[in-house]
Amino acid sequence: MKAVVTGGLGFIGSHLCERLLRDGHTVTIVDDLSTGALENTAHLGGPPQLTCHIGTILNKDLMRQVVSDADVIFHLAAVVGVRRVIEKPLLCLETNVRGTDVLLELAAQRKVPVLLASSSEVYGKNGSAPFKEDDERVLGSTSIPRWVYSVSKTVDECLGLCYCRERGLPVVVVRFFNIVGPRQTGRYGMVLPTFARQALSGRPITVFGDGRQVRSFTYVSDAVAAMMALAGSPRAVGEVFNVGSDDVITIEELAQTVKALAGSDSPIAHIPLELAYGDDFEEPRTRVPDISKLRSFVGYEPQVHLEEMIGNILDYCREHEDQRDRLHVSAARRTS
Repeated sequence: MKAVVTGGLGFIGSHLCERLLRDGHTVTIVDDLSTGALENTAHLGGPPQLTCHIGTILNKDLMRQVVSDADVIFHLAAVVGVRRVIEKPLLCLETNVRGTDVLLELAAQRKVPVLLASSSEVYGKNGSAPFKEDDERVLGSTSIPRWVYSVSKTVDECLGLCYCRERGLPVVVVRFFNIVGPRQTGRYGMVLPTFARQALSGRPITVFGDGRQVRSFTYVSDAVAAMMALAGSPRAVGEVFNVGSDDVITIEELAQTVKALAGSDSPIAHIPLELAYGDDFEEPRTRVPDISKLRSFVGYEPQVHLEEMIGNILDYCREHEDQRDRLHVSAARRTS
């Protein structure tokens, strides 16, 4: 099978590419390196089954080239991260909406199946968690940049489902809920890698708001397994699926758990949301999925539980910091 993975150098995308290659498939990556990194696939060693294009999904000529002989497309490329969306809302809309439309238009010409990555953000501030896929969305004002990502992913879903219904394009939509694991960066507001690095360095673990926000976390290998199963399921075409875990924890409890597992003396510092993101920022209190539909369609069951996730992320952060320290020492010796 020839698979195209947009955003394949990103956190989730690189793990998906790794799995596809391990299963014997040929993979073509398109990534603009805005949040992805070449080092995320460097460990794969550049096998002949892997091709990487550094470019944007807005480049229609590039996308026409990579779609031309694809058997399936995993569309993960997007502007992501709360902080980045707030800082670059127009970029978020242009990339997420125009880019998805370009890809779907080209895929529809050859009826190439598309698995389209969406987000739990589409539920907005709906307070009726756990969320079912057909629950209503509740969003704040269009003047608040916080909701731009949610709007962009909602449009992506509508585009995908409309191409499916009107053009016969096989599309499956997945809504990710807080996917975590190695290679995830805290640079744009991802909470778990941020907590892990703070705990390991002895810096304060920064909890935004009162810490009572309720979340669930899903390990990246479980998310990849769900994507692979859905991409291979004809019954899933035209459907939307929550991909996540129904184990819940508050952000305060998460900070305490990371601190304990890291053996850290870091204090836990609460920062008002308005100081972190601005006066008009709105934070959903609860973001937890109902995954019964995913279970019924493909027999999905999360395999990695929270403490194991945190342990793996802490190990990755330790190793990554050790590697950076060794590079700094090596560079210092060369220049001394």
